[in-house]
Amino acid sequence: MTFVPVIPESYTHVLAEFDSLDPLLSALRLDSSRLKCTSIAVSRKWLALGSSGGGLNLIQKEGWKHRLFLSHREGAISQVACCPYDDDYVAVATSQGFVVVWELNQERRGKPERISVSSEHKGRKVTALCWDTAILRVFVGDHMGKVSAIKLTTSKQARAAATFVMFPVQTITTVDSCVVQLDYLDGRLLVSSLTRSFLCDTEREKFWKIGNKERDGEYGACFFPGRCAAGQQPLIYCARPGSRMWEVNFDGEVISTHQFKKLLSSPPLPVITLRSEPQYDHTVGSSQSLSFPKLLHLSEHCVLTWTERGIYIFVPQNVQVLLWSEVKDIQDVAVFKNELFCLHLNGKISHLSLLSVERCVERLLRRGLWNLAAHTCCLFQNSLIAGRGRKSLTVDKLEHLKSQLDLTTYSDLISQLEELILKFEPLDSACSSRRSSISSHESFSILDSGIYRIISSRRGSQSDEDTCSLHSQTLSEDERLKEFISHQEEDQPDQCCSSHGNEDNVSHVSVTFETDKNETFLPFGIPLSFRSPSPLVSLQAVKESVSSFVRKTTEKIGTLHTSPDLKVRPKPRSDEQLCEEDVSPVTCSKEEDTEGIEEVTSQPPEEDKFQELKIATAEAMTKLQDPLVLFEPESLRKVLQEWLSQLEKTFAMKDFSGISGTCNSSTTSNEDVLLFDESKNGILVEDNEKEERDSLDNEETVDHTACESVKSLREPLDDLFRVCSPCSIANGLRKDLAELTTLCLELNVLNSEIKNTNGHEDHPLQQCSSEILACQFLKKYFFLLDLKRAKESIKLTYADHHCVWDTFIKGLKEMASSNPTYMEMEEGDLPTKLKLLDDSVPFDSPLLIAYATQLYEKFGESALRSLIKFYPSILPSDVMQLCHHHPAQFLAYLDSLVKSRPEDHRQSFLESLLQPESLRLDWLLLAVSHDAPPSTSTMDDEGNPRPHSHLFSWGYNQLILHLIKLPADFTTKEKMTDICRSHGFWPGYLTLCLELERRREAFTNIVYLNDVSLMDGDSGWIPETMEEWKLLLHLVQNKNTTPAPQNSPNGSFSDGPSPVNLENVALLLAKAMGPDRAWSLLQECGLTLELSERFTRTCDILRIAEKRQRALIQSMLEKCDRFLWSQQA
Repeated sequence: MTFVPVIPESYTHVLAEFDSLDPLLSALRLDSSRLKCTSIAVSRKWLALGSSGGGLNLIQKEGWKHRLFLSHREGAISQVACCPYDDDYVAVATSQGFVVVWELNQERRGKPERISVSSEHKGRKVTALCWDTAILRVFVGDHMGKVSAIKLTTSKQARAAATFVMFPVQTITTVDSCVVQLDYLDGRLLVSSLTRSFLCDTEREKFWKIGNKERDGEYGACFFPGRCAAGQQPLIYCARPGSRMWEVNFDGEVISTHQFKKLLSSPPLPVITLRSEPQYDHTVGSSQSLSFPKLLHLSEHCVLTWTERGIYIFVPQNVQVLLWSEVKDIQDVAVFKNELFCLHLNGKISHLSLLSVERCVERLLRRGLWNLAAHTCCLFQNSLIAGRGRKSLTVDKLEHLKSQLDLTTYSDLISQLEELILKFEPLDSACSSRRSSISSHESFSILDSGIYRIISSRRGSQSDEDTCSLHSQTLSEDERLKEFISHQEEDQPDQCCSSHGNEDNVSHVSVTFETDKNETFLPFGIPLSFRSPSPLVSLQAVKESVSSFVRKTTEKIGTLHTSPDLKVRPKPRSDEQLCEEDVSPVTCSKEEDTEGIEEVTSQPPEEDKFQELKIATAEAMTKLQDPLVLFEPESLRKVLQEWLSQLEKTFAMKDFSGISGTCNSSTTSNEDVLLFDESKNGILVEDNEKEERDSLDNEETVDHTACESVKSLREPLDDLFRVCSPCSIANGLRKDLAELTTLCLELNVLNSEIKNTNGHEDHPLQQCSSEILACQFLKKYFFLLDLKRAKESIKLTYADHHCVWDTFIKGLKEMASSNPTYMEMEEGDLPTKLKLLDDSVPFDSPLLIAYATQLYEKFGESALRSLIKFYPSILPSDVMQLCHHHPAQFLAYLDSLVKSRPEDHRQSFLESLLQPESLRLDWLLLAVSHDAPPSTSTMDDEGNPRPHSHLFSWGYNQLILHLIKLPADFTTKEKMTDICRSHGFWPGYLTLCLELERRREAFTNIVYLNDVSLMDGDSGWIPETMEEWKLLLHLVQNKNTTPAPQNSPNGSFSDGPSPVNLENVALLLAKAMGPDRAWSLLQECGLTLELSERFTRTCDILRIAEKRQRALIQSMLEKCDRFLWSQQA
């Protein structure tokens, strides 16, 4: 078997075919010469297949089950389009030019219905169908250039409007040639013909030609939706001759032309399919000058097209060819998210998926397709390595994949896979040379966390030698050391007195062997090939071996290190960033270097304590990979508490001189502190003479140290924050420490369980409240936290305990205080400081909220309003915590933030801010409680509305209405209704009553408000049934018996709206039901005697108008009838 070629690392995605639809087509009898599949469409739920016999097959994508068959006598199916937002509607065009729209009635379990049949294009070939994205409307284009719109009514709407004459088909435009493609987005219709593309505003009925140059042939065009969160406008891409595309803005103006001709000279990528092994030819071909017949928006950033040769996927905003693959004889393609359904000229269908290489390999492994997975890994090994595919595609999975291949058949493939596994190892590991030397024996596999797992190549052996001897599986300590030293010498030929970046490679290595208790953590359920007779004995042996190895290595390569006390940090230059594991030392003499070696090697106990933290961290990270631990809160807390105990022991030590050579200094100047840069993961070095002096007295047992750490945790600590690490920490370990520390804060695991000598558990910190523990936890381990996650956790968990937020902000200020920007912001006016903040601080910096707090403390509400420009880096939830003492200021900020968006986007934008959903009620309560009229003006003593009190002005009226109109569950709507009623916000209360079908309450309160305009107009509350009219008349009659109030909020009643009295309600009744039915209802209620002559005259006028309207409708119907008969003749 030959070696698999390697594809360049720039290709990160691939087209894969996991399912064959041939059995489905065979079951539907669409694979015969008489009956073929002629059209295809796809939605979230359905795969729609139109046939040459006029049938439409609807296949449920989940399980590929055939659900419906819709027949058409109007000819073969030429086009199909599924409604993108409602799976209950599908449009079909036939070969005779008819367009049929079906309502499937799946939710009601009824029979499918034809809700529209359009003959507007009869006798023509329909070439394009497209759905409106907002309303039930279908756009149709034909080969003569005619474009029409079919406005639909559902079966319910049709029954309600049965008495009206409707003309649902409307001609939009007629272009100069055949319609090639239609697309619709946000009120704009995109029409692509043989000569050019057109943009149509369907609401304003305006048309634009896109570009000045014409073309000749089938060229597609499509919308490219913008991202709402980033405020991007949608774009348009139009195909041009010679493998080009126009990039067009939403107003139809050409922005630029993208050329893909030369980029398409690269060889095609293979399609990963079960039908054949993937093949790749490195030969670079000539540039391709293609015409793209259609353009389809795929996934999020891609545009797809095809030709008779293959499929092409572009990232047009980057002018990049994501991939192109040879797929022959494609007639049409339907896409949904990252799925492609290709209809071929012979009627066959291919189901492809656009996936990253890592996800493709994972799917193949889950399906047990070992050969194909191995081929894919070897083909795309450059991409897997460069893209750090090990995050999801771990070494263990590759080892397991290799073990499933037959050695005799796939020897070359196995050797390539072994090379890939070697390249997956981290380059900065001190044991990488040892790993390469023992890989042929399959003695170790390395995990993402740096842990080495023993894997024996003798799978069936269970002898004592295999189970008990570690020396039979590994190299000796001396051999490891020799290899390590030689590796160091190759990397650094000149290391006289200083080291640059490798001094942590030995001191921070972590080697851990898994025992049988960790067997459940192995992927794919691989059994361990050997078992230790005692997990505790093995773990202790490993611990001693690791400690001994680290001490010997430190002694033998001590010449590569400098003395920690002799290292002086040079002044940082403005154009340099501090490295993560490197503090540049100055060159020292040999005598000073020798003294430094003696000091390093004289501190093994402290180093062992730090090594214990590494081992505990590795164990905790391994346990967290077990779903039984990760998804069980009690088990997860227990693991975190055990780890936190070791963290407290380690960082309770006052002297870290034996652990790092960059921690101690003889001076206390500002130059001795390396500031922490969160974005660069820099080193934190805190220099404190007091800790150095206290370290001389810190020589007690581990148990005593743990107790002291608990004691120190209970101390107030005042303003002392550990924003700097007391020692240099390797990048891998720092990442794991940050993950576990932040997880402790998120799960409220703020203290460890300490056992006393009697064996009983003692919880001295349980006496403290959770918010005090959280504050102390923040102060002690601030330098380890993931600040962004910590901020979100504090907002969710301690929303009502503002002291925790204040402590967090104080820590951020402490971290930012040494930044020149922080110093400069102490002076100047608000615009100057905002410009400085905008220019100097990255938007994604966690310190941004500290600067915002500084502005707020000085400028108050005006500073809050200016923070709008920093959204979404500073969220409303951040501002809410920032000004928790002044909620009215937060309302001003929120109102300004919402009003900064376009009016038609404000409601959706506000909905995106409501995370979590509980904020909706909190913000509504705030809005109706501030800048509001007094409750005595809106409600009487019994809690009923005062007349005309709905006309009062509210400071945050628009914000309240936006919050009310947002979709929510029934319980939330009821709570919002109670809030509006208790505060007298009657417009919102009536709106919510309408949504909740509490119409009786609504009519009762309208009568109290005494404004008949609330029941008039398009948005008025008109009673719908006889019972509601009787209720309203009864309420008005009872109101007339009670004494009327003397005045209204706006003055006398003559200045206000028309009152709700019997005559006004009777007139509304006559307009809604007709004068005759209204009179009979009033007689039934005994109210005719109270009506004036005005009501009688109005009824007479309504009767005359009704007769004229009937005559006009009859005349229109007769004319339509004569016109239709004349057309048939």
